[in-house]
Amino acid sequence: SYHSRGETIFEAIRKMTTIAARKPYFAHLQVVVLGEDLAKEGISDALDLIVRDHEFRKDFDVIMSHESTAKEVLNVLTPIEKVPANKMLNSLDVSERAWGSTIAVNIDELINTLSNKHKGALISAIEVHGDKRLGVDQTNVQRVKTPVLLRYTGLAVFKGDKYMGLLTESESKSISFLNDKIQSTIEIIACPNKGTLSTEITQSTTKVKGSFKNGKPKIDVHINVEQNVGEVECDIDLTKNKSIDYVNKKTAQGIDDRIEKTVEKIQQQYEVDVFGFGDALHRADPKQWKKIKDDWTSIFPDLAVAVHVKVTTQGSGTMQNSLLNKPKEE
Repeated sequence: SYHSRGETIFEAIRKMTTIAARKPYFAHLQVVVLGEDLAKEGISDALDLIVRDHEFRKDFDVIMSHESTAKEVLNVLTPIEKVPANKMLNSLDVSERAWGSTIAVNIDELINTLSNKHKGALISAIEVHGDKRLGVDQTNVQRVKTPVLLRYTGLAVFKGDKYMGLLTESESKSISFLNDKIQSTIEIIACPNKGTLSTEITQSTTKVKGSFKNGKPKIDVHINVEQNVGEVECDIDLTKNKSIDYVNKKTAQGIDDRIEKTVEKIQQQYEVDVFGFGDALHRADPKQWKKIKDDWTSIFPDLAVAVHVKVTTQGSGTMQNSLLNKPKEE
């Protein structure tokens, strides 16, 4: 693994050729890690160079290192795969499919989003956990319990090409619901009396509809969710329709509340449309959109957004009640 520094990305890559035995070969590139400091200054030049260079393959993912340098992230040798890029891509893929708080963003998608002045980009952020110096050490691979780990930590919000701030894991999950990217995740709800119940979301479909009323834009988000009941840690009779209705309603309410809070935070704190709501309004009424698009930056923070979540539970008639709460035999 080689690294080098330069005043510009171009200079850094050219400098690398003086260290390496031969010119660096970028055709196998799988992932580019952007450092947080670079991201704060702006990522356009770096991406522009990479895209123009014919040696770089064009189907890699882009992530940002948070509170760690890109070098520190790449230094972490992992127990399963010795190539950090493989580890990062695999965990990005797994967490996108099973949890929903990361988004795999390839270079083409990112460039398209950055070139659209009405949209904001999102990139998954990664952190190094543990003593960063140990990441370089080969013993990191040999130890059973790794002292250094790479962990995705949420989504980085960009305004233009500059990094503005990090969304929490919960907020990042809300973005995945809004962008119709949830493949599977877990929801936890409170039971009617005490205790909790967790459900596994098996399918989620989101439709974003834009509309104009008296020239005023509005967004309606309709989310249809299917789930299975997972772990039951309370006293609830799941053979009763009333209980299933309760579970559906509470799950929908939880998802709805979280999404509304996330939308509000992005509208108020970041003032950047990372949802593509502008695109939805454009599709709904191109003429009306044309009238407001130049003022989109100032309209977006006050845009009316209504979220409608409908949840259904599969196989409710055959559900068994939890064994946890059955009285123990003396």
